[in-house]
Order: sequence, then C-alpha cells, then structure tokens
Amino acid sequence: MNVDKVGIVGYYHIKPSMDLDMGRYESIFRAVRGALDSAKLERKDLTSVVSATNDFYDGRTISNCFTVEPSGSYLKDETKVEMDGAYAMLYGMMRVLSGNHKLVAVWGASMASCFPYESVSLMATDPTFERPVEALNVMTAGAFQMRAYMNKFGVGPEDIASVAVKNRKNAAMNEMALPESQEKDASVKGVLESEVLSSPVTEKMYARPCDGAACVLLAPEQQAMRITDTPVWITGVGYSQETYYLGDRDLSKSKSMENAARMAFKAAGVNDPRKDISVAELYEHFAHEELIQAEAIGFSKAGQAAKLSSGIGGEIPINPSGGAMSGNVLCAAGLMRVIEAVKQIKGEAKGHQVQGAERAIASGQWGFCAQNSILYVLEGGRK
Repeated sequence: MNVDKVGIVGYYHIKPSMDLDMGRYESIFRAVRGALDSAKLERKDLTSVVSATNDFYDGRTISNCFTVEPSGSYLKDETKVEMDGAYAMLYGMMRVLSGNHKLVAVWGASMASCFPYESVSLMATDPTFERPVEALNVMTAGAFQMRAYMNKFGVGPEDIASVAVKNRKNAAMNEMALPESQEKDASVKGVLESEVLSSPVTEKMYARPCDGAACVLLAPEQQAMRITDTPVWITGVGYSQETYYLGDRDLSKSKSMENAARMAFKAAGVNDPRKDISVAELYEHFAHEELIQAEAIGFSKAGQAAKLSSGIGGEIPINPSGGAMSGNVLCAAGLMRVIEAVKQIKGEAKGHQVQGAERAIASGQWGFCAQNSILYVLEGGRK
C-alpha cells in the first residue's frame, strides 16, 4: 500500500488532575476508548498501538508491560517510546507511512502524583559530576535557562510573568484544563509574588506535572477519508536534539526548535510562519520557554517575542488552550498540544476557539531545557 499522507481521525484526553480519582490503567483505558469512540471505531479496527511511558516515572522497568489490556493493544502490534507523546506520534506516523498499518493508536500517560518528579529528574544528570551534588535538576536547569534569556536580551521578569498570566487566563476558558491552572484573574503581580522555586522561576511560571492520559488515532489518506469527512492532516514534522551538557549550549535560544521548525516548514510549504500559521500550541515547561520557542520558530526576532500579540484574538495566537500550564501530563503534554491544535482546526475548541484556524503547529519537548524538540504542521480539508 502506497501512503502519501497521514490523517488524525480521532482524539481524546481526560481532564488533567493533581490527584486523579482513578487508577493509571483506567485513565489509559478511558483515553484510548475515548479516541475510538470519537471516530466511531472499535478495538478490532486497530492494527498498531504506540505508547509513551517512562520507566523512571513509573518506578519500574518495562513500564508498558501492564498497559497492553487497557490500551487495546492485546494481540496487536505494540511498542513504546520513553519520551513525550509527540515523539510517539512520530513513531505511529512512520508505521502508517510504511503501508503496513491502517489505524494506529498513539497514547501517552503519567501519574505525577505518585512520584517526586523534580527528584526523579536527578537521574537524567551526569552520574559522576552532577548527580552526587544534587544541584542540577529540571527546576534549577529551567532557572539557568530563564536567567540566560533575560541576561542576553534584557527581558524583564514582568515580560515572562505576562506569558504565565496569558496562559492561565486562557486555561480558565478551557473546560478540559487542570483546575489549578484556571485563573481568570491572574496578574503579573500574582505571578511574580508566588513562591520562588529556583530563582528567578516562580511557582506560577512553572507548568507543574500532573496526572492524565491522551490518545490520537492515525490513518493513511484513503482510510482516513472513510472514517471521517474532516480528518486533520500532518503536512510537516521536524525534530532535532541538542547536546546533553547545559554548559555546551546557549540556553538563551533553542537550536533544536530552530532545526525542527525549519524541517517541518519545508515539508509543509510554510514560507512565512507569521502569515502562514493560524494558531500555535507550544509545550512550555516554563513560561519563558514559550518566548524562546516562538523566536526559534520565526514568529519574532531573538529577544522580541514578549512584544508579540499572542492572545486568542492576536496576530499569532499561542497556546489558546493554556499550553502545558493547563495540564503538564508528562509523556502526554506534547500529544495534548497536538490534540488542542486539532480542536482548533476542526472548530471544536470550546471557549477558546481561534476564528478561521486553518493551519496550526504543535510542539513537544524532552530533556532539560528542551534538549529535544519536535514540531508538527497540521491542516484541515482535503489536502
């Protein structure tokens, strides 16, 4: 079977929570079942299942070993990606493009309430020089990144706090956002005066990890058109990885996102992202990362992203859902950005819809300070 295009034909994510009132396996079942229901399909229609889970986070090796039944992958072609769900979707997309699979479920899930994420992140540091002193973790790395960006371009903490305010207000309009993130009265003063996590990062600048699960369904063009009249096509994807050591990187910018965007835009025929992109869903683990990523994508010059009109009615709406601040489900946050972009294109983003959204981008990341970046270009219509 010759496959030229891959379409997203179904999606679902459960509402994120800081302490989900269901078990991990039930959350996975609900996400996959919900995606199948959205496309009016059954488990028997699946030909492959790709999961995004992580052994560190689950506290055991082979973290997907007990997810076979709830994810619908029993007696199916099944595999796992130990990164964000956006990378699992790349794997699923390749399976469809191989011509061997007509319907692939891609899911990601995490239960952050069951493990100390910031402490676990120590395991990603150098075991000889960094881990013994316990000074570097995801939180302190984010602080280094924010400080580097501020110092390089003269950006003030108020500018970064404004990003957090925008996203928390957007989350208040998103019925599927993490309740703790929904702040219709969020203010710059409130963000700056929230608890300091690692200077200059404050609590409300941080997308705190939470519980949840998400799933998308992928199909080749002909199959996609049989399933739905309104598939959303993946017209471009790019991905890149920077060096492991923070000291060898310029943390004021994201080279991995620059490379990913260049690759994705070339595939999708995007020449001017400011004009050609209707809406962007960017995985911002910290508020300042939204600015760094927006600049890497080409929405503004370096150090100027804070001046963008990026609200829902602005020139370039960024994270109308609230972004990762509306629910940072580790191993699923990037996949949720894809789902939110799909909602925008299909006109299904209740309460936070961007009018006339035709072409959207969605990103995922992995590693300290977005060491790995992936970016999708998504479009509606019969492409």
